[in-house]
Amino acid sequence: MENQPITPATTKEQLYAAVDLGSNSFHLVIVRVVSGSVQIIGKVKQKVRLAAGLNDNMMLDEVSMERGWRCLETFAERLQDIPLSNIKVVGTATLRIAKNANVFIEKAQQILNQKLEVISGEEEAHQIYLGVAYTSANQGNTLVIDIGGASTEVIIGNDMQPINLVSLDMGCVTFKERYFVDGVISEQNMQNAIKAAKEKLMPVIDDFACFDWEQCLGASGTPQAVVEILVEQGISDAIRLDYLHNLLQQCIDCGHIDSLDIEGLSESRQTIFPSGLCILVALFEQLKIQEMQISGGALREGLIYGMLDNCEQNDRRKHSINEAIRTYHIDEKQAQRVNLIASDFYKKLCSQSNICNFDALAVIEAASLLHEIGLHIEYKQHHIHGAYILSHISLNGYSQLQRKSIRDLVLSHRSEIDLSRFDQYHPDMQPLLYGLVRILRLSCLLSIRRKDDLLPQIKLQIDGQHWRLTFPEGWLRLHPLIDVELANEKWLQHKAGLPLSFS
Repeated sequence: MENQPITPATTKEQLYAAVDLGSNSFHLVIVRVVSGSVQIIGKVKQKVRLAAGLNDNMMLDEVSMERGWRCLETFAERLQDIPLSNIKVVGTATLRIAKNANVFIEKAQQILNQKLEVISGEEEAHQIYLGVAYTSANQGNTLVIDIGGASTEVIIGNDMQPINLVSLDMGCVTFKERYFVDGVISEQNMQNAIKAAKEKLMPVIDDFACFDWEQCLGASGTPQAVVEILVEQGISDAIRLDYLHNLLQQCIDCGHIDSLDIEGLSESRQTIFPSGLCILVALFEQLKIQEMQISGGALREGLIYGMLDNCEQNDRRKHSINEAIRTYHIDEKQAQRVNLIASDFYKKLCSQSNICNFDALAVIEAASLLHEIGLHIEYKQHHIHGAYILSHISLNGYSQLQRKSIRDLVLSHRSEIDLSRFDQYHPDMQPLLYGLVRILRLSCLLSIRRKDDLLPQIKLQIDGQHWRLTFPEGWLRLHPLIDVELANEKWLQHKAGLPLSFS
């Protein structure tokens, strides 16, 4: 029987692919573009550790090149159905410095039937920044760091424009071969690697120190591995220097790379984690980084979006939210009602406290607009369903920490309040998250009738943990439903240790 399409094709789709031949891993990303929406439909990552094949004379050995060619043979099959003009293949640090790189490149091009471009360190940094900027909306100046296998890129930029960038000759594979050659993890080895990384950074420190940045984003690799460890160990938070020092000690306690047993560390990153960690510590200390969040993209995303001249570039957050509203059939008018109240309450919270930070307005706005996303599944536990959905969709324009915060706010917007959900966040963030929970719950409650122009001016007074809502005289008497709902919410917040009153 002939297969018939379930729905008629009404929009033209295009496929694009980017291949990133890194010094540690080779990556393939395939995207589908429909009506300006970019959807990742395929990702392949293989640990090739090309840089490990470099000898003292900067010659690649046959074994490492064979690993790379075998990997590209698997990529080639995935690429054969994509127009050649929609494919970008680049090589990075190892292929820049290997004296016999042409041997690898010639055969790689035959395997892929595609030109392989070895990009400069500066171009790599530029593309990394674009990949980060497209997937993690920048607020003001942003410091971006990518620790690769043989190079580390440091970039400062604003929105889509990199301002200053550098590619440094240090990476987790090359540092592993240099400072952990025997696999021993000692305090001395770690300090030697950190010192070497600081020396590499020294000539460019002033070029970055002169900028004030509002956020620091790590692009994949070692930062991603650190975050996975933190989450597995019960810490859902940005990367901080004290966490890194703790991980250094955990590595030292293991004694050897073969014995590295850190909760949350994947086996595939085990051999290069200590060296990457040392580079990250040096970056934090030299650049005086307070905290780092994980970006949604890196080099391959930069390559993809660079090919999409017609792709919407501005306001990635708005595009992500609108896409989720369409996909999950969210009542947009109701979402906007809740958002209007929540944004007003957030401003009042900030004016009466000193706990607002980390671009939390974007977080409460997203949680307000998406709080009913779980209704796509069913009503009774739609806050739980909503949190599940938000755990598994990409929200371009939001950092990983912001996405987790949005998820946990949606999970907490109704029913009993469980503040222990926020124990995994840093203590400095918890008061703000408690405040955002209260804002979202009250905003949903006050919008319960799903009607415009219903609410009067509401005064919110905040005195420490005690919040007081004041309505115009007699208004609550005329709206008994909201009066009853507020009484119930007052009890729920009281049980959670959050005093609330209203009149």
